[in-house]
Amino acid sequence: MRSPVPALASAAAVLLAATAPALAAAPHAAPAPDATPVHLRYGVALIGLPIGTATVDGSVGAKDYRLLGTGKLTGIAGVLVDTKGAVTATGAHRDGHLTPSGFAATAGTPHYLLTIRMAEEKNAATQVEITPPYLQSPDRIPVSPADKRGIIDPMSSFIMPVPGTGDVLGPAACDRTLPLFDGGVRFNVVLSFKRLQQVASPAYTGPVAVCAARYQPISGYRPDRPVNKFMIDNKDMETWLAPLGTTRFVYPYHVAVMSMIGMVTIEATDVSFAAPLKAAGAQ
Repeated sequence: MRSPVPALASAAAVLLAATAPALAAAPHAAPAPDATPVHLRYGVALIGLPIGTATVDGSVGAKDYRLLGTGKLTGIAGVLVDTKGAVTATGAHRDGHLTPSGFAATAGTPHYLLTIRMAEEKNAATQVEITPPYLQSPDRIPVSPADKRGIIDPMSSFIMPVPGTGDVLGPAACDRTLPLFDGGVRFNVVLSFKRLQQVASPAYTGPVAVCAARYQPISGYRPDRPVNKFMIDNKDMETWLAPLGTTRFVYPYHVAVMSMIGMVTIEATDVSFAAPLKAAGAQ
């Protein structure tokens, strides 16, 4: 069984995915002073039919962040394949730049469990542990030491800082390349601005920045696999980015990715950003 992380990450803006099962199972640490608590719930659908749910909880502070994502298949998909997963990411941010410090994921069925632990420092993967190890195929492009530098993990890419002091939404929200590494595959997700759009739902009402997305694998993948060829050529992917509370971050409100069996959509059904917590005694 191949890691689900690249597919999930590609699907959510190519958003989400993997570090320590112990972290994923651990209770949330209390948010730091002046941090904005984050709670997001998503519905996942295939050709319009509900197939799963996902949640992202955590906090974004003045200098750091922590995120915990969980997901599971539901409905007929859940009956056919009982799959669940959890992923965590922690790190710091400064001047519109993320510096992850750790990424962990666990995913699988009652008969198979995959775990990934990855330590990160200065935007480099310094240690990776994958259990069970991926099968080494001769056609898999090796991940070089250089491929492990200048990266962020997929879960950290879920929140995207917008530099500057102007409007959070607009071209600056979209126009970026996410240099992602999930512990096994190094790939880019290239976002580009398409338009501003108004949305109205129980979860969020307001403007979103609509971004086109392209998938660019670099290493750790098998070029001749049909799914990889399909994703490389896939031009039917986009994400809608919405403001994350009053911060200068945006998050994916809606993601649409054409798969080999139909359109996959991920859309927020519940969104809440509490007011930043104040340190005890602060005025």
